[in-house]
Amino acid sequence: MSKAPGWLGRLGAGLTRMGEYWDERRSEAAADDVPVVAAPAPESVPPPPAYAPAVAARPDPVAAIPWGMRVAAEAGWRLLVLAGTLWVLMRIISAVQLVVLAFVAALLVTAMLQPTVARLKRLGLPRGLATAVTAIAGFVVMGLVGWFVVWQVMDNLDNLSDRVRDGIEELKRWLLDSPFHVTESQINDIAKNLSDTIGTNTEEITSAGLQGVTVMVEVLTGILLAMFSTLFLLYDGKRIWQWTLKLVPAQAREGVAGAGPRAWRTLTAYVRGTVIVALIDAIFIGIGIYFLDVPMAVPLAVFIFLFAFIPLVGAVISGALAVVVALVTQGVFTALMVLIVVLAVQQLEGHVLQPFILGRAVRVHPLAVVLAVAAGGLTAGIGGAVVAVPLVAVTNTVVGYLRAYGTEQALRGTPPPHGATAVEIASTPAPAPAPESAPPTGERD
Repeated sequence: MSKAPGWLGRLGAGLTRMGEYWDERRSEAAADDVPVVAAPAPESVPPPPAYAPAVAARPDPVAAIPWGMRVAAEAGWRLLVLAGTLWVLMRIISAVQLVVLAFVAALLVTAMLQPTVARLKRLGLPRGLATAVTAIAGFVVMGLVGWFVVWQVMDNLDNLSDRVRDGIEELKRWLLDSPFHVTESQINDIAKNLSDTIGTNTEEITSAGLQGVTVMVEVLTGILLAMFSTLFLLYDGKRIWQWTLKLVPAQAREGVAGAGPRAWRTLTAYVRGTVIVALIDAIFIGIGIYFLDVPMAVPLAVFIFLFAFIPLVGAVISGALAVVVALVTQGVFTALMVLIVVLAVQQLEGHVLQPFILGRAVRVHPLAVVLAVAAGGLTAGIGGAVVAVPLVAVTNTVVGYLRAYGTEQALRGTPPPHGATAVEIASTPAPAPAPESAPPTGERD
């Protein structure tokens, strides 16, 4: 019995230690464990009946559209945005057409006169004086040319009207004697119908005359705007260009700054080359018309010079005008001779003068020239046809330079290749050939 209290004491101490151990474990579990909410068990879905049709899974709508259609749609909305931008731009240009044409004309005149200003500055004249001398001389020459044309036309108008009347009578006699069986009564009926049409449309003719007066006022306004713009472009063109560059985003400013001088050189080469070619055409055709005794030879030569600034169309119009005047005033033989002279000079221009004088500075495909002249004429009349080709030439130069500039920048941003490149390998000198050793004595012949 004496051993029972000791055994009970040890059992109680063991239970006590065991209780403390489990209390510590429970406290640690309460501090570290995060309560987790058990997810409810998913409800079981009954399978579809056997008679239900099988439903295929729907594909992604983007994947259902063919690749070509997606590419066309992406390109289409971008083209629509571009077309809308161009339409708005053309509407703005149409609203201020007079100002735009005057400024473009000023650019063309500046491109023609700016080399003279630079030459005078190299001779020691101040910039203002060189600009004033060049501008005044250029405007005086152009004004004298216009006055001379008007004077010649007015001076020969009576003679030309008499020649035209005689030519109409000769044409009438030719129609009466021709195999077309035209009678005099039919010719008189045509003349009567023309006079009746003129008499009944007097109001329209009067309004057209008033509209012509409005056009003359607009032309004079455009000439004054062009003169002032030319003066400021000649005097301060460099600073105007530097100010324009500030409007360009900084990322594209370097490329535009490089394209600007190249575009200006192209425009200068075009204007100077066109002036030289037009002057040669006017001189040769004018000499031919003069020796064929066609009236108003000098005004016709001036018209040929002016119309030469309209590519393709201008030469045809001016040549046809010279042939018609020769036909009405001098007869069929003289008209044929004038036609031969015009065609010969135009062939000389197309195959010798244009490639030699203009060269590669304004290389534009003939199809682009035809389309540009047609689009410019439909958009802005004669002024649009005149500025269409230089605009296309300048655009071609700018786009070509920016493409080359972008390629060069992309190559600069490309990391260099690792290891030896082909250039480095090619630049390594080849090893010198080893000297041939003499054969052994025993192998000699």
